[in-house]
This record gives sequence, structure tokens and C-alpha cells, in this order.
Amino acid sequence: MKIAVITTGELKGELLEQGVQDGIEVHWLAAPGFIEGADCYIDLLFEKKQARIDTLKKLEPALIIVNDVTATPGELPPTFTRINGWPSFLKRQLVEAAAGGNTEKERAGKIFASLGKKIEWVPDTAGFVSARVISMIINEAYFTLAENVSSKEEIDIAMKLGTNYPFGPFEWAQKIGLKNVYALLETLSKTNSRYQPAALLKKEALTR
Repeated sequence: MKIAVITTGELKGELLEQGVQDGIEVHWLAAPGFIEGADCYIDLLFEKKQARIDTLKKLEPALIIVNDVTATPGELPPTFTRINGWPSFLKRQLVEAAAGGNTEKERAGKIFASLGKKIEWVPDTAGFVSARVISMIINEAYFTLAENVSSKEEIDIAMKLGTNYPFGPFEWAQKIGLKNVYALLETLSKTNSRYQPAALLKKEALTR
């Protein structure tokens, strides 16, 4: 099996956290490009722009897997498989994903199994499950910070000790990228006001 991955060094390390099965050939790319005989292209640097989508479509019938947490149904081609590849999430053995059909699900399952990972198929909605939950926790932390309840450092410590999370909300926001968190909250808030980004979060996300 031959897999082409568009990624950076950090996400490459997370993808390889569980290793690679023998006989699997992985090609690393900085941008989408044709690899002879590739069974799958995993675009971990995916941007939801028409030019990028068109470029990836030309690589079919290879399976196309994109790292996109904010897409809503109908925004991407039905043949694309969508995963949560946010930094710090991709290193997990379990990968959240959504796909249009059973054929894509079966193919994607084999691809990630070769990387020592298992797919958890979730509804094709923005945020999946874990990204939506963590973004809300980060948002609430920013509301708390704006009310001068405590400092970023103290809130991080309290969350890690109180919930046994690997990171505090501000640490997690830094790893994920605050702009990514803000973009997801903005998308979710269009249909549910409880996801409205905190003013301080928005300010920091747009000024960094």
C-alpha cells in the first residue's frame, strides 16, 4: 500500500505516533502532488479553498483524506473523507472521521489501521465531537479570564488537576492554534448562539 501525506514535521510525528506496518510505503509532501500508484492522499495541511479542492480531486480515484474540522455537510466533495487532525489530537490512536459512503469508510479504515490507528466514525457535522468539546472548554476559560477570576496559568493548573486533562485550556489553545479554535466556534455559532466566541478569545485570535 502506498500513502502520500501532505504535512509538516509536527503533524508527521503525530501521525506516526503508533508506527507504520511493514510493507506500507509513505511519501511525504509539502503540497499536493501526483505520486505514481498512490492508494491514498492524506492532506493534513488542507485549506477549504476551491483551488485546493480541485487539485485534490484530480488525484482521484485514490482516496482523499483531509484534515478539516470546520466543514459542514455539502461543503466538500462526497468522495472526500474528513478527519480531526488538529495538533495534539492526531497523535491519539483513535481518529475521528466522517465519510460520504461505505466504500470510503472501508478504504480509510485500512489506511489508518496501517498506521496503527482506529477510526471512530462520527456524524458529518462541524467540530465532530472532541474538537467541539475542547473548543467550548477553551471558550469558557476565556470568559473566566475576562472576568478576572484567575490567570491563564492558574486556570490551566486547575483544569489539569481537576479533570486530569493532558493540557489546560490555554495550553491546548496554543497547541491547536487559537485561530483554529476561533474558526470552529464561529462556524458553530451560526446555528447555535451558545458557541459564540468570547470577546477576548476573538481579540487574541485575530491579532496573532
